[in-house]
Amino acid sequence: MIHSIFFSSDTSNLLDKLFATTSKTLILIAVSTLGIYSVIILYTRLFGKRSFSKISSFDFAMTVAVGSMTATVILSDSVSFLEGATGLASIYAFQLLAAIMRRYKWFRKLIDNQPTLLMDGRNILTENMKAVRVTEGDLRSKLRESNVTALSQVKAVIFETTGNIVVLHNSGNDEIEDWLLKDVQR
Repeated sequence: MIHSIFFSSDTSNLLDKLFATTSKTLILIAVSTLGIYSVIILYTRLFGKRSFSKISSFDFAMTVAVGSMTATVILSDSVSFLEGATGLASIYAFQLLAAIMRRYKWFRKLIDNQPTLLMDGRNILTENMKAVRVTEGDLRSKLRESNVTALSQVKAVIFETTGNIVVLHNSGNDEIEDWLLKDVQR
């Protein structure tokens, strides 16, 4: 019975379809891959490294869109290389426009996450941690990673727009300059 389930004619046809291809298709995939990969490198060089940075949700969406479009161009016969390259150019242009528009506070607030204070000195700000979904375990891990051996060594801990957690160490009586905490939600 098991033999008939795994080796029926329907299963055999499915396996044939799974591995069915032509040498022409494989060559077209290889050429499309090389072409679209070259276009991504060219656009990234033209539009800058920020194209793949971990800055905001907009940048993340851009990175996912580039990956999706790349896969579609490489593996789909319904999208031509020129159409894919044009789509990629549009994505990069929108990302460049967003980078320019970030100069305006209203736009930054619209597309960027706001940095959030997780610790103010020794005080753990649990409501802020809940708001950004950081657990005490995450916080302890980051403190250990930052070589903190006592909470008294912490001046502040900030959850950045990138998702990184930054620890500012207590080095005496120096206050954190207001400019550094200007956009941090307290």
